Amino acid sequence: MIKILRILVLIFFTSTLCAQDKPVTITGLVLASGDVDGIHVINKSSNTFATTGTQGDFSILAKINDTLVFSSIKYKILAFKITPETILEQKMIVQLEDQVNVLDEVIVGKVLSGNLNMDVQNTEINKPIDFYDVGIPGYKGKPKTQNERRLYEADAGKMIPYVGFGMAVNFHKLMNAITGRTKMLKARVRLESNDVLMYQMKAQFSDDLFSTYPLNESLRMEFFYYCSEDEYFEARCKDKSDLEIFEFLKEKIIGYKKNSTLTKD
Repeated sequence: MIKILRILVLIFFTSTLCAQDKPVTITGLVLASGDVDGIHVINKSSNTFATTGTQGDFSILAKINDTLVFSSIKYKILAFKITPETILEQKMIVQLEDQVNVLDEVIVGKVLSGNLNMDVQNTEINKPIDFYDVGIPGYKGKPKTQNERRLYEADAGKMIPYVGFGMAVNFHKLMNAITGRTKMLKARVRLESNDVLMYQMKAQFSDDLFSTYPLNESLRMEFFYYCSEDEYFEARCKDKSDLEIFEFLKEKIIGYKKNSTLTKD
């Protein structure tokens, strides 16, 4: 019995020492007084980051002594140092405080005379402050949808992010791949993208298409769904010229009418 206990203790300390050098996936929850979706979680030590989901949930790779920074416009920036206990539990809960901006005195511009030429000369126009000016990470591109954010969180990082005395595996990414969650989210994002493209085509080409190939108004929405289900829909319509898209729609409406006739017969 004593021999077994010694072996267990040895295994425990060995695994603990290994864990100090290898990053593990930390899952956490951010709590705050308001919205907790889209808060940046930055690992300053490894230069990796994640964003919280709608419930404040997140996951990120980290190892002992890494520093996680939680950043949002609404809340005060919080730095959290990863401890051995955090690595062992692989879980954490963070409470953020509201960001309160107090201004002692506000002066709005200069007194204007009503004379346009004079007022233009007397008015100082400065560049608007953005998130780079105040040191807050930001994103200037198109806002991600909920499914796009979930896909990014599920598939973030390298499958093997660390190679040293041992080899670490991104288990969060691996499990999402094994369970099919990543594949499912990719399919959802693709469907969302196709729906947006389909509605754009409907708005742009309906008048010209149906004036040449009349179709009952009650069937038009069904026709565009029929188009979007084509396996080559994205390849033939995304980022293509108006002429190429119209040619695709022309082919599809001929096929759609033919199928409708066969179904009635």
